[in-house]
Amino acid sequence: MSCEKLPIDDGQSNGLLPSEEKKVDNEEFGQGSEQDGRLSPAVNVDDQRETWGKKADFFLSCVGYAVGLGNIWRFPYLCYANGGGAFLIPYLIMLVICGMPLFYMELSAGQYFSLGPIGTWGAICPLFKGVGMASIVVSFLVCVYYNVIIAWCLYFLGLSFRSEVLWKHCNNWWNTKNCYAGRLSDVEKNCSSTANVTNAINITALNATQNLAENCTSLIPKNSVSPANEFWNRYILEITDGIGNPGELKWELFLCLLLAWIGIYFCMWKGVKSSGKVVYFTATFPYVVLFILFIRGVTLPGANKGIEYYLKPEWTRLRDPKVWVAAATQIFYSLGIGFGSLVAMGSYNKFHNNIFRDAVTISLINCGTSVFAGFVIFSTLGFMSHALNKPIEDVADSGPGLVFVVYPQAIAKMPISPLWAVLFFFMILTLGLDSQFGMMEAVITGLCDEYKSLNKHKKLFIALTCFLCFLPGITHVTQGGAYVLNLFDYQSGGVSLLFLGFFEAFSLAWIYGVPRFSKDIEAMIGSKPGRWWWFTWKICAPSVMVGIFFYSISQWSGITYGKYKYPGWAEFFGWIIALSSMLCIPGFAIYQIWKTPGTLYERLAFLLQPNMDILRDIERREGLQKRIPLVNV
Repeated sequence: MSCEKLPIDDGQSNGLLPSEEKKVDNEEFGQGSEQDGRLSPAVNVDDQRETWGKKADFFLSCVGYAVGLGNIWRFPYLCYANGGGAFLIPYLIMLVICGMPLFYMELSAGQYFSLGPIGTWGAICPLFKGVGMASIVVSFLVCVYYNVIIAWCLYFLGLSFRSEVLWKHCNNWWNTKNCYAGRLSDVEKNCSSTANVTNAINITALNATQNLAENCTSLIPKNSVSPANEFWNRYILEITDGIGNPGELKWELFLCLLLAWIGIYFCMWKGVKSSGKVVYFTATFPYVVLFILFIRGVTLPGANKGIEYYLKPEWTRLRDPKVWVAAATQIFYSLGIGFGSLVAMGSYNKFHNNIFRDAVTISLINCGTSVFAGFVIFSTLGFMSHALNKPIEDVADSGPGLVFVVYPQAIAKMPISPLWAVLFFFMILTLGLDSQFGMMEAVITGLCDEYKSLNKHKKLFIALTCFLCFLPGITHVTQGGAYVLNLFDYQSGGVSLLFLGFFEAFSLAWIYGVPRFSKDIEAMIGSKPGRWWWFTWKICAPSVMVGIFFYSISQWSGITYGKYKYPGWAEFFGWIIALSSMLCIPGFAIYQIWKTPGTLYERLAFLLQPNMDILRDIERREGLQKRIPLVNV
């Protein structure tokens, strides 16, 4: 597409900023102003929009949102499983060509338009207003199960306040005969020492000792399970045999989930003024705990072995496309791109905030945290490998398995284990809360900006939103709830986020236009983005997302939970979850075309231009010099 300059009338032709009286009338009936004889899509600009109390409120909110559970339970394992230190090369490349540009783009768009996700993308390109709604749907769905993970953390945290952690031994009512908490080398040592003593006596005694050694080895169950594993599956979850068997409601988890949602509400009920203060603690405390756990981890026996496994480079793995896909996917999800949260948080910034500096700094902090967390996790896994005399590959895991089984098992082997358990689960809790704040902010800001009447009863609306997220979350705290949560985790923010992210980059870079967007950024921070950013927005980021999307579809092999494979009906329900957000984009496009008057060509030509009334309102509000717009034709 090419760009050409079209003149702006001096105030007498179509496209004028409507009078205040007409603007009020249009807002009351959910309509926009007249532009070129048509009603432009309704997007409201608020001159008295709420802003962050301090610059630090925004910065820490973004850091807290971007640095989440994925930095702790996903990145270290991906690094280990995809070439160790060599994985950092594709990881950093994907950060530079895809992650950071999209992070910068979303924050800048939110700050310039001062609107939520729906309003921002509706102003950028009315035809793709559904991109904003899709991001809200994704955030809503992820909020449903993310708070269940927070509820799990609350439950673990409460159970950690005792003299000894419950998952240390095998003598509890939930343990089975396969539970084994010992160390293999201890058994071998006892047997071998007996053999050494009797070897000096006679051959008959030696034969008897060999039989004894075999009996000693047989003391270890063939299918041994750790106490932490049985505590998680048989006590916390009481997991059933499949998603088709929900079992009973786990009342302890239900109450923890209710408590989690009450906490979320009271942290957000006064908008960014309240949540912006909470993050002073929730965004910084995890770093304190990570540092403490790092010092403790590297001083444990076997820590060097774990760190070696974490960083040992396997350069040949760089030829494997799966490694590059894993790096790009981790960057995309770790930075929280596509959820609408970055747009929402950026929209509360002051107009001239240096968003470029913030975007680059926060992206680097996020990735640095992931690398540092790897040292914390794998130093502890090295210790556990030493304590159990098992290879690293037998104890390493990712996701909930790492947070609720593997790491607690390592904690149980440490002196003063309750102290480390409390610190660890409190850290996981604060990491989860920050990300939850960001996603809830996307939902609330997006809908309140689109439907102004909700602002009159915002506290009630936030309470209703929390309640609507809580209701489907109840299915996650039954005995079969872990299967439901895993299904949501796979499909609510999987390929749908890639689909959404592509249309974000496409609508802004190719339809709204990088030249126009660069002028917007210049108006905010005083300088235009360099040619590198143009290249990444137009070429690199869309190409990477398209490639990963089709690669993910081609490699799809169904949803699993451990060794359990989901039945067809559950797979079908999962794709309904995924499509519920993706279909917002074509659905809203069809609706916009249908309601716009004119021929099909005229409708498309009109809907593929930005909302000029919104741009003029921004220029008036911020006292900008009237610019000649660049219109893609």
